[in-house]
Amino acid sequence: MSERSEIDQLQTELVEKARELGFASIGFADAHDDPRMAERLSAWLEAGHHGSMGWMERDPAVRSGPQGMWPEARSVIALGANYAPADNPLNAAEPEDRARISVYAQGQDYHDVLKKALKALARWLVAETEKRGLGETRMKLFVDTAPVMEKPLAQRAGLGWQGKHTNLVSMGHGSWLFLAAVYTTLPFTPDGPHEDRCGSCRACQDACPTDAFPHAYTIDARRCISYLTIEHSGPIPEEFREAMGNRIYGCDDCLSVCPWNKFASSAAANRAFLPRAELVRPALADLLQLDDAGFRALFSKSPIKRIGRDRFVRNCLIAAGNSGEGALLAQVEPLLSDPDPVVAEAAQWAAARLMHTAPVPSSRT
Repeated sequence: MSERSEIDQLQTELVEKARELGFASIGFADAHDDPRMAERLSAWLEAGHHGSMGWMERDPAVRSGPQGMWPEARSVIALGANYAPADNPLNAAEPEDRARISVYAQGQDYHDVLKKALKALARWLVAETEKRGLGETRMKLFVDTAPVMEKPLAQRAGLGWQGKHTNLVSMGHGSWLFLAAVYTTLPFTPDGPHEDRCGSCRACQDACPTDAFPHAYTIDARRCISYLTIEHSGPIPEEFREAMGNRIYGCDDCLSVCPWNKFASSAAANRAFLPRAELVRPALADLLQLDDAGFRALFSKSPIKRIGRDRFVRNCLIAAGNSGEGALLAQVEPLLSDPDPVVAEAAQWAAARLMHTAPVPSSRT
């Protein structure tokens, strides 16, 4: 068998191995840089749409594509793991004394889960390459922790297309895919890019509570609830507080309304991403009482842990202020003197909104 045939056979078996390790989707692309990707990123940064995410400004040459990071790369293996929810996340808007946590953060931290699976896939690929006499293969593995543009690469590899909400959309998995990428020195056959199937639909744009899409395919992170609750460290701008509702970590609205989700099956989701019972509509009253130790214990092995207790409680206070539940004043008032000034300010805002809804004590005669 020729070397090309061996590589083609290896590529076929690699697809099956990836599925065995929990990946629902896999595709291949060549490792060239795409100038259009660099141009779009530059325009987005110049418009200030990245907000305080200064790390997006670093290493622009590296973000331009695989060659910018690693000139030895010849192929990109793009992978997706399904985390489709069993219920529509929009149903979590009620009751208002309960909190909404983004679907992706209700299970295990996807960084840890996918990194473990990628390492197993890499070990298998190295062993198979040696067994077939294809020489040494080198790889770099990425799960949202390096200057790698996973979404454009996934589109180039045929996994789906970047929708008008800027996230990847898959014909088979809707908007519910975690993405990972492998750069390798192996010359795999590219699958070809996926065409855009959004058409005239603008459901995601219309659904955004804070009007974070200045136009299709562009998001202004400074207006996005996911950015405000996760990346933003200061006080939440008052113009967005009411629109946050009971969302305390992320927002799924633009993903939830995508029509392509009707093809996404929660039964096919990686079991590691199934929601923990205590993170499905948790009571705001309980979350507001978390100290640092309690926060760390509750969110062990969760992506939520990375924002820290103070930012998390800030978010919960905004949700409390939006709840109309005067009974929550009992948990809000102790936070008026919180050592963190951002938490204390959010508590003042929440208390002022809840004051007129607080239950009036019955008088004794």
